[in-house]
This record gives sequence, C-alpha cells and structure tokens, in this order.
Amino acid sequence: MSVNCAASKICKSVEFFTCVVSVSGGAFPPEFAGPITNLTVPLGRDATFTCLVKHLGGYRVGWLKVDTKAIQAIHDHVITHNNRVSVSHSDHTMWKLHIKSVQREDEGLYMCQINTDPMKSQTGMLSITVPPDFIPEDTSSDVMIHEGKQVKLTCRARGVPPPRIAWRREDGKNIIIRKPFAGSALNQKSHVSPVSEYQGEELNLTKISRNEMGVYLCIATNGVPPAVSKRIFINVHFSPVIHVPNQLVGAPLGTDVLLECFVEASPKSINYWVKDNAMIISSQQHDVQTTVKSQFEVRMALTIRNLQKHDVGTYKCVAKNSLGEVESSIRLYEISGPAKTQKARPSFYDEEDETVFGSAEMEKMENKPLSVDNAINGHMGYPSVATPVPTVRIGKKRPTISASSNADRRRATELLVVLLTLILTGHRCQ
Repeated sequence: MSVNCAASKICKSVEFFTCVVSVSGGAFPPEFAGPITNLTVPLGRDATFTCLVKHLGGYRVGWLKVDTKAIQAIHDHVITHNNRVSVSHSDHTMWKLHIKSVQREDEGLYMCQINTDPMKSQTGMLSITVPPDFIPEDTSSDVMIHEGKQVKLTCRARGVPPPRIAWRREDGKNIIIRKPFAGSALNQKSHVSPVSEYQGEELNLTKISRNEMGVYLCIATNGVPPAVSKRIFINVHFSPVIHVPNQLVGAPLGTDVLLECFVEASPKSINYWVKDNAMIISSQQHDVQTTVKSQFEVRMALTIRNLQKHDVGTYKCVAKNSLGEVESSIRLYEISGPAKTQKARPSFYDEEDETVFGSAEMEKMENKPLSVDNAINGHMGYPSVATPVPTVRIGKKRPTISASSNADRRRATELLVVLLTLILTGHRCQ
C-alpha cells in the first residue's frame, strides 16, 4: 500500500493536486478503453458521463469539474456538496458521473482521472441548450395606430442556441411589407410585397390600412422545444365610412321593404336610423338589425313592414365614433303594383315570377359598365355628399280578364244547348 500525491496541470494556468491511497498491482498498467463522449442536454434534463477503464487493478477513478477545479467524486464516494451529482460503476470498467436536472451552472468541461503516476485523464464537455424565452422589456405589446401611419413591432428572445424570430398573422392573411423605391421619400410610392411569414426581430408596417388590423404572432424557435409565441394586436383607428348599395328605392304599398347600409369604423361606431329627425327603433312596423361582417364592418338593415303612404320619404343611416360622424340618405318612394287581393290568373297563361333588378344588374343588361358603389366618408366638421343610385323594378305585363268577355261566353253556351235540344227533338218526331 502506498500514498501517492501528484501535481497535474489541467490547463495552462490551473494545477490540480491529488493525493489518494492506492494499492498497486496487476500485470498491466490501467488505461482508458475509449474517449468520453461530449454531451448536449436541454436545460432541466439529466446528463451522464461514462469513463471506460481497463486493467484498473487497485487504482482509483476520480471526477473533476475543470473550470471550478471542484472534485465531484473519488471512486464510489461523492465529494461535491451538489446533491444532484452521483456516481456508479460496473465491473470496475465502466465509471459513470450522473448529473440530475442540469442547470446553466453545470455547463463546462468534466475530467475523468486515474491516480497513476503520472496521472492519466480525459475530458468531456457538457453543453446545455435552453429553449427560447422572450425578453419582456425588448418586446412590443398591443398598439393603437391611426390609418395611414407607420408602426414598428419588436420581438426579442434569449436561448441557447440564439432563437430565430418569425412573424405571422393569426388569421392567416399575408403581411404587407412596403418599401420605398430607391431615391423616393417615405411618403411617396413604395414597393408592396405580401408575405405569409416575415423573418427578423423588427417588423415595420408603413401606410397601414384597416385591412391590416388584427393579431400578429411573434414566434421564437431555436430547435429546443418548446417554441414560444407572443400575440400582439394592432388596432387601426379611422373615422366612420358608409357604403350604400341603393340610395333610391321604390316599392308598392302594402309590401315589406328592406333598406341597408354598410358601415366601416374603428373604434366601433354607434349606428342608428333616422326619419323626419326621429330615431327609428324596432317595433311592430319596423325591424332594425345590425350584423357584424368583420372586426370593423357592420351591416345596418331596416325592414319596413306593410308599406303605407306615411312611410314614404327620406331615411338616414347614421354612424358615430370618437373620430367623426357620417350619415347617408335613402329615399323611399311609392310605385304602382298589383293589389295583394288580385290573384285571378288565366289557366293558359304561364307567368314567370316578377324580377327586381338593382342598378348593377340593369347596366349589365344594357351592356353598360357597372357603376361604382357609393362610399360616403364621414370626417369631423365636413359634410357628406351622396349621389343617388336608383333601383328599377321591371315586371312582365299580364293579360287582363274582363267581366263582359265572360258574359259572352255564357250566352254562346246557352244557345248551343238550345240548338242541340231542337235537333234531338226533330229526330224523335221522324
């Protein structure tokens, strides 16, 4: 039995002294049977180094963390105070160092030693990967922007290896990238590129429109699960705009009439109908409905039941929000039409249903170019002007049945019966 103290240089500036009690013996000196495999382990997982030794005899195996010069274990005994570290071996040939739930401080170079003279050693590297995580102070939150302005979204994340940042829209629509042409100012014409995904930590959106409103996803990935994403909502504000399909509507008395307006506004507007300076609410005669078409568009619908003389006139749809107010007019007038009680039709007349054409359909029939939908923009302090677009009702002419024609038919039938009776009587007399 002997006591050996050896001084070994781990690196240029670190010298490690080891004193172990050993029993020499065996025909062959101990040596390593293979190198230590480097490890790359995700944060929080377990790591195990394996040191293969042959002809160990009475010599001992030790483990050392190189950067801190801390002895981890000697043979079967754990020296470090880190309770996540343990050792095991099999047949004195396979020696293992176990590190449970690895942390960032566990990363580094580990040495397996045999206390020969001179000492024999080999090293293995523990690398720890870290999944991406956003840096809150460097990442944008929800933003509000006026239409036509510019907004910059920033998204930064940390992790090992460094994360890659990608941008997408939550609704699946393209991201619109506008870049000025060379030599032109920012507010001049620009090159527009729609992309499904944009790469980079910063996303610049210029001349933003209402159609670009919505949730944008910042996604950080580095190959270490899980990937992370952050939702950033861009709220584009603009004053109300009203689109009216038909500003001139005609209908017969006694029928139900539908008037409609389409409103775009952000923030959401207060919408209502007015006639003769009085607000219209849902009642037995009026049905007021509002249908959401998108996050900034609604459809206003007013149904007037059983149209009467006093219902004819001008109706206004009004929209207000914090940025402005706008209104548009629809003129409702009476047109002649069949009474509801008139149902008599000749059996020989094959009548088709009456068809109602709007202005667009009329222009198609006449081979004229379609008229552009009326858009009335509301701005604070500016009046709105509308151009009427009439709706034309076209009906087929129906044949009329008069009372005099029916009487003539009855007389002819009676004469025919009398004539047949006389003929039969004459035959019997013969």
